[in-house]
Amino acid sequence: MKTILLIKQIYLEGFRNLGHLIVTKYFKAFAWFSFIMFAVVLYAFIFRISTGFAFD
Repeated sequence: MKTILLIKQIYLEGFRNLGHLIVTKYFKAFAWFSFIMFAVVLYAFIFRISTGFAFD
């Protein structure tokens, strides 16, 4: 739980006093897109491992 709160605090600090509203919204959208893509990659990797895929 402490790790999740630390990640949340880092996320909030990263966008504080960033500048123009459009830039802030763009970077927030890009960060969420990156988190979602990373989750998809983790899901695909775990799925491949659990089904016995041969990594040749």
